[in-house]
Amino acid sequence: MKAAVIMGSASDADKVEGCIGILKDFGVNVKVRALSAHRAHGVLKEFIDECNHDDTDVIITAAGMAAALPGVVASQTVLPVIGIPCTSQTLEGMDALLSIVQMPSGIPVATVAINGGKNAAYLALEIMAVKDPTIRQKLLDHRLSMNKDCLEKNKEIMMKYEEE
Repeated sequence: MKAAVIMGSASDADKVEGCIGILKDFGVNVKVRALSAHRAHGVLKEFIDECNHDDTDVIITAAGMAAALPGVVASQTVLPVIGIPCTSQTLEGMDALLSIVQMPSGIPVATVAINGGKNAAYLALEIMAVKDPTIRQKLLDHRLSMNKDCLEKNKEIMMKYEEE
């Protein structure tokens, strides 16, 4: 399985590192680029064309401020596009969040929380799991592990506060 991760600026790298790590942990081949929709639109278009023809399954985009990147990418592909709104200095990511969720009808972009790179990875994995049983099983195992961890923490809390 293949995923592409495109950030609008190299300054967004810290917001996608967790995403890239999770995808790689699940055995996904990840292509990563820092291509602005405004400043590098020609190369961005070439990369989207590459993704459209090389069996890429999902494209994850990360952008702040006007967050044009997810919409520009979605307008040039029918592959699933996931947008990660990134924090900015002025509006703390609300500008990017609203830009990404307000896509015109027919050009959807799935959106996760502000700086929600990890959930972008998990959403991409769920999309890939539709046709990849190995990823599906790894996701199920991961959920069971999270459940086990949660129940262990619950026991610790119960013991700490109920022993009095």
